[in-house]
Amino acid sequence: YLGTSVLTDSDSFQDVIVKIERPAYHKPFLGGFKNRITGVEFHNAGSQTVPKKRPDRGILLFCRETQMVFEKNKPQQTKNTTSTQMTKIGLYVSNMTDKLVSPGKYLTAEEYHKRRLEAVIVLQRYFRRWHAINVVQNLREKKRLRLAWEAQEELRRKKEKEEKLRREHERRLNPKTKEDFELLYHALELWRQEETERINRTLTGAERKAAFCGLLEQEAQLIASIGRHKLNADEENQQKAILHFMNKCAQPKRWKAYDGKITEMDTPYTLRARELFEIYRSISMNDIPKDERLDILLTLRRTVKEHECKLTREIVELIDREVDLMSREVKEHNLEGLRKRICTLFLQYIKTPKFNPEVARILKVLFLFCTPREPRNTMYKIKNLRIVNGRSYGMVTVNFNSKQGTNREGNYIFPPDKRQHPTRPERKNIAIVKLQDLQYMIENIWGCQSAVSACSDLYDLVMVRWDKQREWSPWNTILLTKDEADAHLKLCNLQEAYEETFIHRIKHKHIQAKNYCAEIPAMTSLLRKSVNQANAN
Repeated sequence: YLGTSVLTDSDSFQDVIVKIERPAYHKPFLGGFKNRITGVEFHNAGSQTVPKKRPDRGILLFCRETQMVFEKNKPQQTKNTTSTQMTKIGLYVSNMTDKLVSPGKYLTAEEYHKRRLEAVIVLQRYFRRWHAINVVQNLREKKRLRLAWEAQEELRRKKEKEEKLRREHERRLNPKTKEDFELLYHALELWRQEETERINRTLTGAERKAAFCGLLEQEAQLIASIGRHKLNADEENQQKAILHFMNKCAQPKRWKAYDGKITEMDTPYTLRARELFEIYRSISMNDIPKDERLDILLTLRRTVKEHECKLTREIVELIDREVDLMSREVKEHNLEGLRKRICTLFLQYIKTPKFNPEVARILKVLFLFCTPREPRNTMYKIKNLRIVNGRSYGMVTVNFNSKQGTNREGNYIFPPDKRQHPTRPERKNIAIVKLQDLQYMIENIWGCQSAVSACSDLYDLVMVRWDKQREWSPWNTILLTKDEADAHLKLCNLQEAYEETFIHRIKHKHIQAKNYCAEIPAMTSLLRKSVNQANAN
C-alpha cells in the first residue's frame, strides 16, 4: 500500500491510500522517445486491470465463438435529375446533331433463339474445319514418320543381309574358326552329292566311271586345300589366344568408385606379367634387325636367369645357340625352328605361377571351365541354321561348359529353356532333332515361309516357341521372321492377338509335326510326356 496526498480544494489536501498490485508477468516494451537536450528517456506504458475471474462451479465447460454472416444482394439506382430544352418563341435549339430513331421489326423470342442457333452452328462448322485440318496434318506427319521409319528399317535389313552375305562369303574364302571349316566341309559334301546325282543322271558306262574318278580327285584336292587352311588358321588362332591370355594377365586391377570413376592400380604381379608379355611379343616378331634381335635375346637371358631350374637352363642354352649361329651369319630361315623352340619354352616359363604369380588366377579359372584336350562328354550348340537352294545346313560350336548342342552324328539338341540358371540342374526333357528332320519340318510343314507374312527369305527366318510358357518342341514352334518373332514373344495372350482361323492353322501344323515325330524313336518319350502333360492340364 502507498499513501499519498491529493489536493481536493484550493488549499486543502486529503490523504489517500493507493493499493498497488505488482503483476507476475513482464510487460512488453512499447517503445518510447529520448530528449536530445537532457538525455532523459521516456517509455510508453500501458495498464490493464486484472479481469474478474468467474467462480469455479466444478463443471468442465467448452466455448466456441461463432459468427453468422448474412449477405444480400439488392440493386440500387440513384436518382438523376435531368432537363430538356425545346424550341420556343425567343429560343432556338439546333437539331443538326439529332438522330431520327424509328422502330424496327419486332423480334420474337423464337426468332431470337433461332438466330442464335444459326450463329452457333456457324461457329461449330468453322471449329470442326479447324479441328479436321489439325487431325489431317497430324495423320500426314505420322504417315511421313512411319514411311521414313519403314524406309530406314528396310535399308537396315538390306544392309544387314548384305553384310551377312559378305561375312558368309568371307568365311568361305578365309575360314578362321572351327565353324567356318565345318561350313566348308558341309558345302563340299553338298557339292559332291549334287555332282554324283548329275553324273548318275547324265552318264553311263565308262564315261560314268571316268567322271567319278575325276570327281574323287577333285574332292581330295579340295579336302587337302581345306586342311592346309585349317592348319594355318589353327596356328593363327593359337597365337591370338596366347596373346589374349598374356594381355589379360598384364591388365591392372580395376574397380568402380562411388562417384562412378574407374580406378586402376598396378601391382607387382601385374607389372611382372606385363614385362614378360612385352618380352614374348618381342621375341615372336619376325624380320627385325640383327642388333635388335641380340638385345631382345640378352634381355630374355637376364630375365630367365633370375630363377635357376631345368626350364631356365634350357632357355639359356637355346639363346646362346642362337647368338652363336647369328654370329656365324646363318640365314634367317634356318633359325625359324630354333626361335619357335625358344618361344615355346618361354611361354611355358610365363605360364608357371612360380615365375609369373599373376598367371595363377587365370589358370585357376581356365582349369575349372576347360581342359587342354576335349573332354569325352563335350557337347555342341547350334550357332545358326541356313537353307540354301532348298537344302539345310547347320553350324555348331564347341561349348565346354554346356549340356546342350549336337552329338557326333549331327543331331541338333534344343535346350528346354535358355533362361535357366547355369548353376541349377538341367531338365531331362530335351528335344533332339536331326538335320534331315529339321529340314523336313521347314520345307514340308511350314513351306519355307513365315506363318504370318509368308516371307520366303530364309536368311531372315527363325523358329521360336509358339507358347513361350512351354518348352520348345516340334509341336510348339512357329516359323517367323526376326521382327515377327520379337513381336510374337512379347505377346501375353495368343487367343486375343491372333484370329481363330490362324490359330487353327498353326495347331494343324503342330499335329503334322507330332505325326512325323511319332515315327522317330528318340522323340517318342518326349512326345508321350507332352501328351500326358496336355491331358493333365
